[in-house]
Amino acid sequence: MTTQRNYRYYEFVMAAFVTVLICANLIGPAKIAQLDLPLLGIVTFGAGVLFFPISYVFGDILTEVYGYARARRVIWAGFAGLGFASFMTTVVVALPPAPFWTHQAAYEIAFGNTPRIVAASMIAYFCGEFVNSYVLAKMKLATRGRWLWTRTIGSTIAGEAVDSALFYPLAFYGAGIIPDDKLPMVMAAQFVAKVGVEVVLTPVTYKVVNFLKRAEQVDHYDRNTDFNPFAMKP
Repeated sequence: MTTQRNYRYYEFVMAAFVTVLICANLIGPAKIAQLDLPLLGIVTFGAGVLFFPISYVFGDILTEVYGYARARRVIWAGFAGLGFASFMTTVVVALPPAPFWTHQAAYEIAFGNTPRIVAASMIAYFCGEFVNSYVLAKMKLATRGRWLWTRTIGSTIAGEAVDSALFYPLAFYGAGIIPDDKLPMVMAAQFVAKVGVEVVLTPVTYKVVNFLKRAEQVDHYDRNTDFNPFAMKP
């Protein structure tokens, strides 16, 4: 019988991934922000776009250091966390407020996402994260472990493209929230912003990856990996 190796920091990276994911999906979408940026002018965006890409950074780190199979377990943990958070917010929002509590309307605006948006978010997350992890694992083999930046950015481009292409049509097409003819523009803007965050954070990714590889004494290559997203064997 093969004994699975224990790692010192794997659970901490998993906890960070799930925390960022849930916060980005619960807190970020509640606010639409607007900044006046040099060269770009007025930019309007959902605040979550600043933090959601960090989950892809953690996904890159997990796959690069520990391999696709262990990243897969973390992606499923994030999916379960999102599911519970969505269930909890639905129940809490639906509970009758006390007569003296006057913030129900604000609470519903902040946390009362429709089932359609929640379902779209979870489907897009599931598909995007697995594409991100799969592409990175395959690119690592193709590059023989060189040029880390090419696979962190390349996998993010693939994963975020899938995420954006699924989420916006599933959540908003025909719903009257975002005009249908504006959806491609919104999708493109969010995609560019998310990939941009990954690019900016590349030096941090390098430092974390190098630290973990030294500390854990591991640098996994997915040569004989079962890439089925529904397989649970590490």
